[in-house]
Amino acid sequence: MTTTYAALLRGINVGGSRKLPMADLRTLLTGLGHTGAATYLQSGNAVFTADHGDEESLAAELSEAIEKHVGFPVDVLVRDHAYLRAVREACPFPAGELEGRQLHVTYFSKPVDAERFAEIDPAAYLPEEFRLGDRALYLYAPDGLGRSKLAEHLSRPRLSGGVIATTRNWNTVVKLEELTGA
Repeated sequence: MTTTYAALLRGINVGGSRKLPMADLRTLLTGLGHTGAATYLQSGNAVFTADHGDEESLAAELSEAIEKHVGFPVDVLVRDHAYLRAVREACPFPAGELEGRQLHVTYFSKPVDAERFAEIDPAAYLPEEFRLGDRALYLYAPDGLGRSKLAEHLSRPRLSGGVIATTRNWNTVVKLEELTGA
């Protein structure tokens, strides 16, 4: 049985460093035996179909192939359509009423408990807010991520135990869910 997945790469093509051309990413995915490889934007989003493996093994396989190709490690998360749809549907904020730049999802490689964020005083950051979901954190930042004090605080190292995190704006969340469902 084949499954369509999204690969979410962390920290590539940002600020002119850690470059990985999207054409190379598509070639790497095809070289690993996957079909339908397509990329979205230049920030490390790919969609592909696989007939073997699971999210973790596919992520490890792609991460290894990328490191061999570019010479530096790249964290990769792989998620299937059902998970991406569930994240979209579980959004605790009124996504339909917001601009894509106001809402973000941070995807985690493993479940993250609320204790990791317990020291954050939500009232200190209003109107910005965050909520935890299934291996995801939803962030409402009305002035965008670049101006968000809460996002800055949330990004401070608090993830340990090999947890990988990568963030996408709501427009990308929606698009990847649509592309994996096509």
